[in-house]
Amino acid sequence: MSSTAPGERRSEQRNRAMERLSEQLPRFLRLISAARLQLSSDPRDRAALVLLYPLVRLGPLRQGALADEMHADPSTVSRHVAVLVAEGLVRRVADETDGRATRLVVTDAGRAAHDLMRRDAAAVLDRITAGWGETDLTDFTRLLGRFLDDLAGALPGDAAAPTPPPGEPR
Repeated sequence: MSSTAPGERRSEQRNRAMERLSEQLPRFLRLISAARLQLSSDPRDRAALVLLYPLVRLGPLRQGALADEMHADPSTVSRHVAVLVAEGLVRRVADETDGRATRLVVTDAGRAAHDLMRRDAAAVLDRITAGWGETDLTDFTRLLGRFLDDLAGALPGDAAAPTPPPGEPR
């Protein structure tokens, strides 16, 4: 019989789980990056196209607010926005509250590119999880959302706001 108290056992189990999670996250990031490059049907700059997600979800944003939302360096966002504007996916409009500033608005072509990315992602995820039961998929989706919300909450600034997909409560 073990002399370890139940609380200590949980702590050991949690430590092992944290070690495993810390090993899995870098693998997850590498695989996501590879999947983005290899599985998209849109040949355009994927890093720039990702900016369409918050612009479609939140509506027109100033470029600085977009950088904050993406937790990205403003100069990087600026380069990506320039690509989106040049491709006609986003346009700049005067900010009605401050004439010196502009907001980024998704064009019809930008919405079409966003919709294509969402369809691509859904098709890839459907293939990847084809052998999963509905309960596993629901549980994974819920837990991943919870993890992402907690991760956002751990970041400095206003990063804590959860961002569930439209029409999907958490």
